[in-house]
Amino acid sequence: MTSLPTFELERNQSLWENQVKINLTESGLHPFGLADVLTPDELNEAMNMSLGYGYTDGDPKLKERIAALYPGARPENVLVTNGSAEANFTAMWSLLGEGDEIVYMVPNYMQIHGIASSLGAVVKPWRLRREIGWHPDMDELKSLVNERTHAIVICNPNNPTGVVMPPSMLQEIAEIARKHDCYVHSDEIYRGAELMGEEGPSFSDYYDKSIVVSGLSKALGFPGLRIGWATAPAEIIDECWRRHDYTTISTGIISQYAAIRILEPARREKLLHRNREHLRSNLSVVEHWVAEFEQTLSLVPPQAGGMAFIGYKAPISSQAIVDALRTECDVFLVAGSWFGMEGYLRIGIGVTPATLQTGLERIKPTLAKLLSQQ
Repeated sequence: MTSLPTFELERNQSLWENQVKINLTESGLHPFGLADVLTPDELNEAMNMSLGYGYTDGDPKLKERIAALYPGARPENVLVTNGSAEANFTAMWSLLGEGDEIVYMVPNYMQIHGIASSLGAVVKPWRLRREIGWHPDMDELKSLVNERTHAIVICNPNNPTGVVMPPSMLQEIAEIARKHDCYVHSDEIYRGAELMGEEGPSFSDYYDKSIVVSGLSKALGFPGLRIGWATAPAEIIDECWRRHDYTTISTGIISQYAAIRILEPARREKLLHRNREHLRSNLSVVEHWVAEFEQTLSLVPPQAGGMAFIGYKAPISSQAIVDALRTECDVFLVAGSWFGMEGYLRIGIGVTPATLQTGLERIKPTLAKLLSQQ
């Protein structure tokens, strides 16, 4: 059996063991508290709830709220999970076995790559192209998909590049998947964090064999509630729910209570509007900072999400750079190699403005020195 990759574990150990003072690794909004979104009466109600297991597949009201985000979806098409990570895990566990194939968008959050490999599946990378604004080559996708393909796995809006695929491209992916009768697994955790303000469509709008994963963390700013979900055909949701019984059984009842309120349409839209304003302001700071490095650093501005994927020109690994910045500056970034892309650094732009400014200024001299080495 193939072992799971350990890069995330190693990253977190580095973060805590070395007591990093400024963390610019987060790709979502600076976390909010319940008092930022719940009324005093709601907070009091939450404090007095009976803390049983609740509904293991998700509170019916919460499933209704989630289904309403996807035209045509019904509550039976929804499973509530402990973060989108569990949704990804149960979906891949349900779909894949030894020798099955998936086509996997790269760069990407590498969780599914590791899960699929550990299940004995074949992972075929489908690369985004920086020279075309981090969009993928659709002819390449056509060459990768065949009768053994169980799923095309995409992340839209993308982590770490922040690119948003246009509707015409989503439609073309759906047509390719339909031709080969395979699923499309779409990680949409950043949907709602589009910087220009218009929320993009879900892949579920284009294809009936789509598995869409999202949650309350990145675009909304509540990662600590650990509420994620999968929306998919009912038979896939049933299989994921069976496996959910073997993982965490259920999500926290207070978290589900809060999620129902956060996903009220007006409240959700207010949160997203505030968060987009925050991201746009911080992105401007990062763009000016990158420009100060002249030709050494480069950035294709993200269209969505809480991260900037910055390219650099120097004969040094991204892992070596982030290690040096951690040990010398007490600032932690994400290495591009952790996404399968050497020569890049990811900086989280969802942090507070003061944290971002301080972190960028602190690493500037050391980073300049590292990039000047031949």
